[in-house]
Amino acid sequence: MTPGARLQAVIDLLHAIHAGSAPADRATAAFFRYRRYIGAKDRREVLDRAYAVLRRRAALDWWIDKSGQAPQDRDRARLIASLALLDGWTPDRIAGSFDGGPYRPETLDDAERHIAKAVAGKAIETPEQPSDVRNEYPDWIAPYLERRFGARLEDEMRAAIGTASTDLRVNTLKATREEAIAALKREGVEAVPTQLSPVGLRVEGRPPLATMSVFKDGLIEVQDEGSQLIALLADARPGLRVADFCAGAGGKTLAMAAQMQNKGKIVACDVLEGRIERAAVRFIRAGVHNVERRALSSERDQWVKRHAGTFDRVLVDAPCTGTGTWRRNPDAKWKLKPSDLEELTEVQRNILDSAWRLVKPGGRLIYATCSLLAEENEAQVESFLAAHPDFRLVPIDSIWRDVIGTALPYSTVTPASEPGSMGGASAGRSMNPGSEAGMTDEKVADGGASMATLSLTPAQHGTDGFFAAVLERVKVPK
Repeated sequence: MTPGARLQAVIDLLHAIHAGSAPADRATAAFFRYRRYIGAKDRREVLDRAYAVLRRRAALDWWIDKSGQAPQDRDRARLIASLALLDGWTPDRIAGSFDGGPYRPETLDDAERHIAKAVAGKAIETPEQPSDVRNEYPDWIAPYLERRFGARLEDEMRAAIGTASTDLRVNTLKATREEAIAALKREGVEAVPTQLSPVGLRVEGRPPLATMSVFKDGLIEVQDEGSQLIALLADARPGLRVADFCAGAGGKTLAMAAQMQNKGKIVACDVLEGRIERAAVRFIRAGVHNVERRALSSERDQWVKRHAGTFDRVLVDAPCTGTGTWRRNPDAKWKLKPSDLEELTEVQRNILDSAWRLVKPGGRLIYATCSLLAEENEAQVESFLAAHPDFRLVPIDSIWRDVIGTALPYSTVTPASEPGSMGGASAGRSMNPGSEAGMTDEKVADGGASMATLSLTPAQHGTDGFFAAVLERVKVPK
């Protein structure tokens, strides 16, 4: 492809991402699937440029607005501004690449020429910009993030602008971690063990894993280290009955099946029948044969009532804002609306209010999200425990040492909630057993520690943002 053709492909990709509701990674996969003529090197450059625009969208828009222009095509204008602000292109070089030639962008209009000249030689960040622009998050979500992170807000949001690592989970049904590392090396990929997950690997860059034998033979799965940890904390042992209540594409189902050594049974449930059916391909490749796929009409499907009290483990990886995945899908933050948070927290409550029925006495309900917001995490657990006295919180550290065995991933203590607010740290006996003031993590003076729930962030742990709480069903004394 010519340099100009690559730029046009970037514009087309940005249009495709912003045209629908699918996250950027899925929209990108579909875009290139229908353009197989784009080679690997060109694809990488197109992808890198498009994601650079997505990652710095707030700052680019700030500069465009400062220029006083109202461009007809905002994605074109953002690319033009990024070429000047991020790559140092001169206005003449930009104009030369937007020349209207075959497969190249149309010539710049007056507004676009003005933008190119206005931002030339400037830095992407300036002290004039407000914090939400410099740190790339919607202004409406600032109070929620401030309650969650306090003084750490800027560090966390800077990390969310960055590029996510490529993490792999070793399928222990087919290989050890050492065997997977050796298999990847034979195909030219260097992998190192992840620090927290005992079955995780991290590789540099974005190697074409789907074309490699190590992937096709089912030795590895692409899965963020944080997601691996959520599945491990379910403690799905061989012979148990497990329900993955919001299974989606089946990533955590696969991880739990490996934990169970294909012994026992997993029911992978989801209201999106197409996704759960497509997961069958992954199950076959991984050599998993203890999974039943179950499409549900809603969280209140009659199947739940018929199977009440029959499962040892029920994993609820709940639909959420996805604020913990902004490194992978930077467009998602701009599609998110204030009403979405309200609607999603209601959905989460409804799912929990149904899924708990599947748990038998002595069994566990594992609640997880890929959100950074306390409203979707600690607040939901507090609310659930208040309504269900037959459940208790199992401290994460009591599971971690036995099931995972690596060092505990301590994080900075969450700021305390405002009176009457569900944001910030959790309060009360439920979220920190044995303490009057609850918190996600607490380091204690004697060097020991108590970790009630798991809270991972990109800045502190190098993973996507994840939350998990393990709730055990117990008999309530009469």
